Amino acid sequence: TTRLTAHIFKNAGFKVGYTTSDGIYIQNKLLEQGDCTGPKSARFVLSDPSVNFAVLETARGGILREGLGFSQCDIGIVTNITSDHLGLKGIHSIEQLARVKSVVVENVMPEGYAILNADDDLIYGMIQDISSKIALFSMDEHNERVVEHCQNGGIAAIYENGYISINKAGWKIRIEKVVNIPLTFSGRAIFNIQNVLPAVLAAFLRSVHLEDIREALSTFIPSPGQTPGRMNLFEFKDFSILLDYAHNPSGLEAIGKFLEKTQGSPKIGIISGTGDRRDEDIIELGKISAHIFDEIIIRRDAELRGRSEQDIINLLSQGIRVVSKKKKIEIVETESKAIDKVVSEAKKGAFITLLCDSISESIQQVRALKEKEEKFSISRNDIPNID
Repeated sequence: TTRLTAHIFKNAGFKVGYTTSDGIYIQNKLLEQGDCTGPKSARFVLSDPSVNFAVLETARGGILREGLGFSQCDIGIVTNITSDHLGLKGIHSIEQLARVKSVVVENVMPEGYAILNADDDLIYGMIQDISSKIALFSMDEHNERVVEHCQNGGIAAIYENGYISINKAGWKIRIEKVVNIPLTFSGRAIFNIQNVLPAVLAAFLRSVHLEDIREALSTFIPSPGQTPGRMNLFEFKDFSILLDYAHNPSGLEAIGKFLEKTQGSPKIGIISGTGDRRDEDIIELGKISAHIFDEIIIRRDAELRGRSEQDIINLLSQGIRVVSKKKKIEIVETESKAIDKVVSEAKKGAFITLLCDSISESIQQVRALKEKEEKFSISRNDIPNID
């Protein structure tokens, strides 16, 4: 959502700075690499005199540590709340986590908009503590909250009949067919349809022209260049590799729904667990992996975050074995070696999903393998009209 929002506003002529979990960008130029979702990164962007529009991904950890890094914003968006961060920094319930995330929309200026996911009870419940205007988004145009909101003169972004649309006080404005938006993979990536909704809504609320929004949606490609580590698909001659940063149960479930609609067999997953998550979260990753992959490679993670390698492997394996006693599991030392192994052994038609941790390194490695496959030689006889 952050990157797409930034892309839309850049396309509309703004000088955009944005922060993400992989870096700080000013006008799409990477200035600092790493997890930059905290207040320090926000201040970096806001202090840049060349920036006249900032899009700031704001993580739970930074809010708990130092706050937001700004006093007020024009638009605040809350997309989802997942349980994978529970047990960290004194947050032990999903309700407590929602309270932390609500800080973003509670600090929207009165004439601005808080954009809320109307499909999520906890997020919708934030309305009671918001003093700004409200806008909603939903994957269901018949969502009762959205219907009532728009009947009362409100604005919402909805997914309806294959379209991303705006409902403004009961009037429907169709923005674009989902199949024409590359980020959605012809509608197969349901979670990316959901990500498009608040980005489009934010642009509409800031009076970006509809044609500029449509153009931006059509030119935002899920690729290493525009969405590094997010649904990066590499098509080899005999198999495919999907590289994604999904590292929690909800993210992996979303990948699973995409894979259900994607051809390829066998479906192979390269997975790992995050050491500072709860036992049950790591076990759940194993369970989901067993449901969506035919074969599983568990790779050791560079950042263990307080656990031993074997502990993470055991918890993932435990989850896998709950679902299937016979599921093929292999253990590989590093992410890099796991990529080399799966590529060297890939069967014709295989679809490989790499849940990566070292995003830039893995992209470079897969790209190099792809380029190696595409290399060809041209002999003298292959070139016409040459003596």
